[in-house]
Amino acid sequence: MDTTLHDPLLGRMLDARYRVEQRIAVGGMATVYRGLDTRLDRVVALKVMHAGLAGDPEFTARFIREAKAVARLAHANVVNVYDQGADGDAVFLAMEYVPGWTLRDLMRDRGALPPRTVLDILEPILAGLGAAHRAGLVHRDVKPENVLLTEDGRVKVTDFGLVRAVSGESSVTTGQVMGTVSYLAPEQIEQGATDPRTDVYACGILLFEMLTGHKPHTGDSPMQVIYQHLSTDVPAPSTLVPGLAPQLDAITVAAAARDAARRPADAVELLGALQHIRRELTPAQLDAEPGAVAPAAAAATPRVERTSIMQLPPPDMVMPRHAQPLEDQAQRTPRAARRPQRRRRAAWVLPVSLLVAAALIVGGASWAWNGLYMRMPSVLGLTQPVAVRTLQDDGLTVRVRQDFSGTVARGRVISSDPGVGSRIRKDSTVTLDVSKGPDRPAVPSLSGLSLAAAEQAVKDAGLAVGTVTRQSSDSVPKGEVVGSSPAAGAKQQPNTPIDLVVSSGAAPVDLPDVVGEPLDQATSDLQDAGFTVVIAPQQVFSADADPGAVAAMSPDGQTAAKGSTVTVTVSKGPQLVDVPDVTGLHEAEARKLLTAAGFKVQVIKLNPFGSPTVHIESPNGNQQAAKGSTVTLTLL
Repeated sequence: MDTTLHDPLLGRMLDARYRVEQRIAVGGMATVYRGLDTRLDRVVALKVMHAGLAGDPEFTARFIREAKAVARLAHANVVNVYDQGADGDAVFLAMEYVPGWTLRDLMRDRGALPPRTVLDILEPILAGLGAAHRAGLVHRDVKPENVLLTEDGRVKVTDFGLVRAVSGESSVTTGQVMGTVSYLAPEQIEQGATDPRTDVYACGILLFEMLTGHKPHTGDSPMQVIYQHLSTDVPAPSTLVPGLAPQLDAITVAAAARDAARRPADAVELLGALQHIRRELTPAQLDAEPGAVAPAAAAATPRVERTSIMQLPPPDMVMPRHAQPLEDQAQRTPRAARRPQRRRRAAWVLPVSLLVAAALIVGGASWAWNGLYMRMPSVLGLTQPVAVRTLQDDGLTVRVRQDFSGTVARGRVISSDPGVGSRIRKDSTVTLDVSKGPDRPAVPSLSGLSLAAAEQAVKDAGLAVGTVTRQSSDSVPKGEVVGSSPAAGAKQQPNTPIDLVVSSGAAPVDLPDVVGEPLDQATSDLQDAGFTVVIAPQQVFSADADPGAVAAMSPDGQTAAKGSTVTVTVSKGPQLVDVPDVTGLHEAEARKLLTAAGFKVQVIKLNPFGSPTVHIESPNGNQQAAKGSTVTLTLL
């Protein structure tokens, strides 16, 4: 039964953008689909994590974090990561869609490969891994299934930095485990430790397998293979394929050494060694067809024709190896069917002659084609003079561009166009991108920006926000940036902390007390002290200020920020109200009426005995007096 018919993701839109169209492959951690980015109208590969792993928050967080790191690794020999997202229970990556086939398909179909083809494949792999290593990334799962060969001859590595040991239950089958453990380094098995030399070990195993058609360690179970990784050195490939150049034996054994310290430090170092070996080998050594192998492997290693990856058809275009030879068919033909052949020979002589002629024409055209074209050699990591001389020695014209790089040293080659391994004419022009070293961003001009805007500008420049301090400033409004350290325009290393100084406003100065002063005088005093004066639109009654004088001011403290605004309120003078007549009343009742009318009360008792009443009231009752003023009562 075709289970793809029941895949619930087929036809689904992820993140309202990616339409899942076809299932391509199923792995231990994820399923890969061909999809369509409906926003950009381009075909993408969608890698969707299995539900069991997507439900693990820690694993999902690591998956997202490392996907973001890989997305920054733009390299011609790496499958690009475009986007990452989650839609319900589907956690996914949107990646570059690479039509073609895997290195596993090629080795399964062709067996051992000629050294030139092996180098044509492995050098681009190392170029991509080298860029990752210099960016601080380790692949951790280099194997033929993760190497893609495109239809136009390019080599791309996929699944960068996304594979780690998964704890707990999983749906990984024994075959998938075997496919992975065959390339695990001893330290990866024993301690779970990974660094660039872990990937170098896996490339050493790949090198052995491509040269011989066999893995160096085999067994009936993953544990048997693991034991061999820990206890048995990888043999020289020439033990299975006699006649291989000793340099290939040496580099294979070094790359796959059990002791990590004996391996090349990273993929860049291994790539440099392979490029040196390629220049040492003769054309006969590079193009030698895999010969007779050791008896134990002879039955399993097919003899392959000399070829290059550009000439390899996809797996579904290769003739099956079990096809019956014509000679065997002839031997098994019944005698009755074998009529006298002299008459019939004339019938097949002409077609066969035509086929032979056609083969000669095709062969001649192929020779002419190969005479005009070559493989783009890898000069990645070489110094500019060495790279230019290497390409010019091959008859190529070289154009150099300068670019910043945080991972490639100044003066060394970052990338080439055409890319490593591409088929090019021998008279082509090659463009080299040479490193100017890391881009040293300049501190942006931040003065006058708000703190939030300044912090964003620092981050956009590739720098980090350092300490934020506040200081008074007469010229910069409160809350805006006064300056930075280092200052604007200074060149810095990426992610250098930039300290910011933010204005807390002008420094405080003495604030004159102008309450009670005539308005003109008060305005002059405040302006002379450096303040801006605003007159309140409404005047107020005041018992303490004459009409036209200042009744109140805001702020009313002893100091204020220089240049700040002071609001003054003008007095209308005292408010006159009727004084209640309280003569003849006892003290308590008189006090109550006067207080309610807005007056203060002062009492003079001339007779302390008995129950005195108000004898004199000043000002007199039924007259008008300023509200808030004092009424004096004399009791007898």
